[in-house]
Amino acid sequence: MHAALEEAEKNLLDDVDARTKLAGSNRMEILLFSLGTGETFGINVFKVREVSKTPFITKAPNMPNGVEGLISLRGNVIPVLELAKVLGLAKPGAELGQSMMVTEYSKRTLGFLVDEVDRIIRVEWDKVRTPENVSPGVHSYITAITELGDGTLVSILDVETILANTFGEAVIGNISPLNTEHDVNVFFVDDSAVARKKIAEVLDKLNVRHKHAQNGLEAWTRLEGMAKHAQACERPLKDEVDLILVDAEMPEMDGYVLTRNIKDDARFEGIPVVMHSSLSSEANRAMGKRVGVDAYVAKFDADNLADTLRPLLLRNR
Repeated sequence: MHAALEEAEKNLLDDVDARTKLAGSNRMEILLFSLGTGETFGINVFKVREVSKTPFITKAPNMPNGVEGLISLRGNVIPVLELAKVLGLAKPGAELGQSMMVTEYSKRTLGFLVDEVDRIIRVEWDKVRTPENVSPGVHSYITAITELGDGTLVSILDVETILANTFGEAVIGNISPLNTEHDVNVFFVDDSAVARKKIAEVLDKLNVRHKHAQNGLEAWTRLEGMAKHAQACERPLKDEVDLILVDAEMPEMDGYVLTRNIKDDARFEGIPVVMHSSLSSEANRAMGKRVGVDAYVAKFDADNLADTLRPLLLRNR
């Protein structure tokens, strides 16, 4: 296990520029790990800051279910979650996970305890599928499934749902509606049910009409259909879609490839694309810029999302 930890940490510290080249290639890197149940789980490497053996954890009162306590990490105090408990897979009396992944997403740093860290693999997003026939308790925490060469299935975690269910969903405050007499339309895509719900709440408060898709391929299929319909009606697509909001990580086609498809297609000229992702590092912003996004917003800050969308939605009104 220690050898696997060392190898995983070495891979995580590789040159970030090498990983930014994945933008637009429809590939991602997944850190594989287990929870002592015989199943294999995965998390996007870009969400993992480091891996280590489980450190001493300080217990704290009134912690949410699955939160084992707190640790001090280079001057910062962060909560530590036992993933098996969060997913409802922990056996009574089971010991804590022996390894810890320090994750960073949605502007939060968390420690995830796991049984064992395996290795990093690179997969094609078109080989990643929405999960089916998964038990209801675990299903809500799994955003996608992929298959290894030996037939092993890998369940990829929905970290937005883990964050929301453990610490509560983000509260949407007062957001002023757009000051326009015309209908404004947004098309958005996100594979996380929690994220789709919160995005819709923000758009509703902005008084914006919206449609959505649940993965990149579905989004591109629907957008192409809308473009063909607009052509047939001999009117510009931007009369029907004012802005497209995309997630970065999605099954079947990621947000980078989706954005590149949109930006390379003249039918979408004049329609801004905003990337809304829990991957908030400068490397991920650079990846978005490389494929042509007009703005990049880290999840989930409702005010920041609204403030980013507002000028883009009003600029042609």
